[in-house]
Amino acid sequence: MEIACLDLEGVLVPEIWVAFAEKTGIEALRLTTRDVPDYDELMRHRLRVLDEHRLGLAQIQEVVATLQPLPGAGEFLDWLRERFQVVILSDTFYEFSQPLMRQLGFPTLLCHRLEVDERGRVTGYRLRQPNPKRQAVVAFKSIYYRVIAAGDSYNDTTMLAEADAGILFRAPPKVVAEFPQYPAVDSYEALKDAFLAASERSLSR
Repeated sequence: MEIACLDLEGVLVPEIWVAFAEKTGIEALRLTTRDVPDYDELMRHRLRVLDEHRLGLAQIQEVVATLQPLPGAGEFLDWLRERFQVVILSDTFYEFSQPLMRQLGFPTLLCHRLEVDERGRVTGYRLRQPNPKRQAVVAFKSIYYRVIAAGDSYNDTTMLAEADAGILFRAPPKVVAEFPQYPAVDSYEALKDAFLAASERSLSR
């Protein structure tokens, strides 16, 4: 049996922090895991900026409520579910994800939690576990699933490395250049082909 593990933002839905940066005009919030390899460093930066501008969870949720999945994402996800078990492994937060998950038919999502005070100020975050994407793949393999994973950012690369096959999807050129061992594709049709090819290779071993 095979499991397809997908990143969320940049693969199926827009980058939430980029959308929030565009709405607020705060350029410092445009940084994502495509830019900063260290997730904790990135989140500390985001929390500082939110605090400086006195922005809280409610303002972010208002922006998320206006977002839609990327064009073609829903159709791709339906196609994938017909052929694989599918799990979304993301470094987003459950407090953000509901409107987008609803539009995608609520696929299984493993992500993190925010810490929010009584005034709605984001005071911190709780990772599901250290190196959560890789550890999820390790767990799936421990119960004898073959794993094919796709992502677009630095924080996906340990997941791709641990999987039986890894694919970069619409990754920035610097990530593609640093990780040439993974096929890099830019359309959902090409991503379908990459999943089928990886599955055929896996089954032939």
